[in-house]
Amino acid sequence: MIEYKGASIQELFFKKIKEEADENPYLIQNEFAPSEEETLKTIFLKPFSETINTYQFKHDVDLELNVLFQLSRKIHEDDALGETHEGIVTHLKNSSRHPNIKEGDLFIVRFSDIMFGGAPVDGLGIFKVEKKDAFIETPDWTKEPTLLFKEGIGEKKLDKACVILFTEEPYTILAYDNNSSEAVYWKNDFINLDFKRDHVNDTNHFLQMTKTYITEQMPEEFEVSKTDQIDLLNKSIKYFKEAETFDKGEFELSVFGQEDEAINSFRFFDKQYQDEMDLEVSDNFKIAANSVKKQARIFKSVLKLDKNFHVYIHGNRELIERGQDSDGRKYYKIYYENES
Repeated sequence: MIEYKGASIQELFFKKIKEEADENPYLIQNEFAPSEEETLKTIFLKPFSETINTYQFKHDVDLELNVLFQLSRKIHEDDALGETHEGIVTHLKNSSRHPNIKEGDLFIVRFSDIMFGGAPVDGLGIFKVEKKDAFIETPDWTKEPTLLFKEGIGEKKLDKACVILFTEEPYTILAYDNNSSEAVYWKNDFINLDFKRDHVNDTNHFLQMTKTYITEQMPEEFEVSKTDQIDLLNKSIKYFKEAETFDKGEFELSVFGQEDEAINSFRFFDKQYQDEMDLEVSDNFKIAANSVKKQARIFKSVLKLDKNFHVYIHGNRELIERGQDSDGRKYYKIYYENES
């Protein structure tokens, strides 16, 4: 989704978030040694290098009333955190008054030159750490050897994070919450976000809808075998891997051929799916390759036969046949040229 190796940290703000009022000083640091900056970028930005969803700010009444949107825009326009970071801390505390919400360390970071969509953009990262990693610090052998047991922040995915990329408005947001069992204040109350209508989410939503149709809806309407379903899933993901842009009509012919009944059923399900999920997926869009790579992992091409065999089907559906012998035992016949 993003490339962060060439990005730079312009400012970093740190504060301890506690339930009670505190007087902890703010820390703004503008310069880091190259190794320090690489470590920070890896901790903060690496989790977003493979994320497959993009979001944007929302508000039920007026977007101008979204607090974090207003604060982010001010930081972007001023090109500095200035006093605005205090507003982010206050907004976070006001958004997280649920008794189960944990204390933690808050980092607010202003980045430059994050690569997104092939172009460098500035960004604002907000990260909350609630659980720390335990580690052992080895001794200084010039002194008396001793092992120091400490807790700190490592490369493990942080508890809560968002990166606001200053694309043309609406800004593009990347976000996650590793403690979704808690009150969902991070995404709903603090950020207040919704899926962004762009090619990334169009790719994700269409692939998810297609998988649901083939594996759940199609068997209810048609007599379709597991091998046929796998073949349709393989054709679907193959189209997305080979094409640079998506065309719905072209996709339907590529997957379903001239089967008008199946195509009409698919179109009806697509409309129903979008209505129920409150989505609006375009019929033509640029395909997000990283999203396809992620989604391909859940497009199962495995045929499970009792507890004895798993058959992986990746290619020509015509090379596998299903049948039943005179004793009523089911079987598959597989044709091949080479064995390895």
